[in-house]
Amino acid sequence: METIDFSKTQPQMLREHARLRPHSVAIRQKEYGIWRPLTWSVYYRRARHIGLGYRALGLPPGGHIAVISENRTEWVLSQLGAGLVGGVTVGVYPTSPVNEIAYVLNHSDAQIIICEDQEQADKVLEAGDQLPMLKTIVVIEKKGFADTRARDPARVVSFAELEKLGQAHERDHGELVDQCLDAQVMDDTALIIYTSGSTGKPKGAMISYANIAAMAPGVIERLGLRPDTTHLSYLPLCHVAEQMLTAFVPLYLGSRVDFGESIRTVQEDLREVAPSMFLGVPRIWEKLHSAISIKMQESGALQQWLFTQGMRHCQPFAEKASHQRGIRERTLYGLYYLLIFRALQNFIGLRRARIALTGAAPISPAIVQFFRTMGVPLIEVYGMTESSGMVLGQRADAVSLGNVGVPTVGVEVRLSEQGELQLRGPVVFKGYYKNPEATAATIVDGWLHTGDVVREENGVLKIVDRLKDIMITAGGKNLTPSEIENTMKASRYVKECIVVADARKYVSALIQIDYDAVAQWAEARNIAFTHFRSLVEAPEVRELIQSEIDSGNARLAQVSQVRRFHLLTKELDHDDGEVTATMKVRRASIYKTYAQEIEALYA
Repeated sequence: METIDFSKTQPQMLREHARLRPHSVAIRQKEYGIWRPLTWSVYYRRARHIGLGYRALGLPPGGHIAVISENRTEWVLSQLGAGLVGGVTVGVYPTSPVNEIAYVLNHSDAQIIICEDQEQADKVLEAGDQLPMLKTIVVIEKKGFADTRARDPARVVSFAELEKLGQAHERDHGELVDQCLDAQVMDDTALIIYTSGSTGKPKGAMISYANIAAMAPGVIERLGLRPDTTHLSYLPLCHVAEQMLTAFVPLYLGSRVDFGESIRTVQEDLREVAPSMFLGVPRIWEKLHSAISIKMQESGALQQWLFTQGMRHCQPFAEKASHQRGIRERTLYGLYYLLIFRALQNFIGLRRARIALTGAAPISPAIVQFFRTMGVPLIEVYGMTESSGMVLGQRADAVSLGNVGVPTVGVEVRLSEQGELQLRGPVVFKGYYKNPEATAATIVDGWLHTGDVVREENGVLKIVDRLKDIMITAGGKNLTPSEIENTMKASRYVKECIVVADARKYVSALIQIDYDAVAQWAEARNIAFTHFRSLVEAPEVRELIQSEIDSGNARLAQVSQVRRFHLLTKELDHDDGEVTATMKVRRASIYKTYAQEIEALYA
């Protein structure tokens, strides 16, 4: 593999790839069922025109542009276009309601926003009087564009018009992009990534090009990534994890990124792409686990028997990499691979994955073991927005369940007296935008205070929980709710578990069922239901969840066992303030909303 120059910024690397490998495919976008390629030279040319279009609209050097869209080619063109002319990109979650969009756009001082479609543009227009800095709204999709433009014709333009503006601007300012790139330095801010805001207002973390360049080598080394690595981009690009694998690392490696048709076609897109690397947050792995379980329940008796036997025989060596297995183990796995595992890997689109990872939140070890047993090389990693991405990760040939491995290249770690993980190195972000107090509280003497409690076991690190989430029962016992919650969520019938225990006599929980899995179970038993609530209220479903809770309790210490639970009669919703855009539970909000139900658990 050729030497990678980590002394260059991402926009500088884009120019370099366009020069060195102009005809190689950088991006593929699926449109109307067809995968359309974009070469490095076209990627660079279009990004140039977008950047110059920003300048034509009045964006100054260092100005901020925002993007609110699902993952697609235009997202990264908008981001790299800003970088090519010295601009800074701010991501906004497309699932965000108007008030959250208004807060991020106003706080970030965004002057231009790229909106995917009429729905997103109309949300921005609704918040218009709260956004004095916002000058232009750019809409990507043509459908409904005329209606949106009619609401504010002076400020609304199409993405195609933005590119044409850039082309026209290039005729008189042809050297501008090269001048900006030649003047760009590693300490320049590349992105402002807003935290999920699970405990308060989101904070804008400023990530520099130096931060990205420091983080990328560790990811490449730990995951074994190569220029021929392929990745399906589907998790929100507002999140540092997807940025890491869609924009950060590929722009150094020169590897290919695929964008599917939409977030709703991920399963189908995975089967078509069969990427060599895959990132899933715990909820994705839980959904895939549930999908496989439902698939097997619908299969014939022979397939079910083969699956059960394969999982039983291959589980003892699930933690070993393929090259570490003995002849008997390789033969045994090879047999079940041909009989059952190959088909299941194809079903979830991961048959060609050389590495798969889970991060962003704790995951049940049982889920990791499940996928490793059937041959998906899943490892656990750890990172956060403030560390610019992944900074801890298991080695593919040294996997043990329930930990996040060891630090990546250039990252120092230490544990405080409370067990809080603290990090030091060039990966540590520049600070929070317009929030020096929060920056000073987070970076102390060069050490990033992560807020995560960690335990070191046999030379590797295990995430225990968020420091602020540790609970103390009325009897004075310390509990880690994520351990209890993930134990329960290992059940295919449990989608969400929110533990209640702080200052209480015993542990209770709010449970949200996995509707698809429980519905399939109910239909097989001729249990009548019409919607989510009626399914939850069926006595048989409560008995089912009780049995799953009992099974989870058997794996927990007595003090951590769930004594009572309440079944939620609706799914947790971002719009209701119960979860963040990244589906992190807002505990305080949920405890307040369900205060009456919680008190009933202790009556």
